Amino acid sequence: MPHTHDQIDFTVAIFIVHEQNILLIHHRKLDKWLPLGGHIELDEDPEAAAIREAREESGLEIELLGERPPTTEDGTRALLAPRFLDIHRISESHEHIGMIYFARVKSGEIALEGREHHAIRWVSPQELDELQPPLSGAIRWYCLQALQEIV
Repeated sequence: MPHTHDQIDFTVAIFIVHEQNILLIHHRKLDKWLPLGGHIELDEDPEAAAIREAREESGLEIELLGERPPTTEDGTRALLAPRFLDIHRISESHEHIGMIYFARVKSGEIALEGREHHAIRWVSPQELDELQPPLSGAIRWYCLQALQEIV
C-alpha cells in the first residue's frame, strides 16, 4: 500500500512465534529481514491490519497476544494493546508509527508472497545473528523479546 499521508503513516509489525522460532521475511525492495507487517488502511483498525497482513504475507491465521481492557460497550470496542510502539524514519520527509504486536499461529502453513519478499522462514534464536543481510538492532531486540515472552 502506498503512503496514505505525506509526513507520517501508522503501521503494524507482527512478531509471530511458533515452536520457539520467529517468522521473518526478506523484503525485496528494502533488502532487509523484517517481521510481517504493513500500513493500516483507512478502513481498518490496527488488529484487523495485523491479521490481514499476516494472512496476505504468509498464509497464516494468527492469534494476536495482548491485553484487552473490559471496556467494550455500545459505541466503543476495546482493542488489544500493541506490545510496543515505535517511530521510524522511512525517508527524509516521511515516518511510520509502528504498532508492534506479538502473535501465535492458529492455523495454516507459511507461503512466500513473492511480489514483495525474496524469502520467508522460521528463524531460531541462534540463527538471528547469522542472517544476511544482518538484522537491525531494533528488529533483533523485538525478536528476542517475543521469543522470551511466548512459550
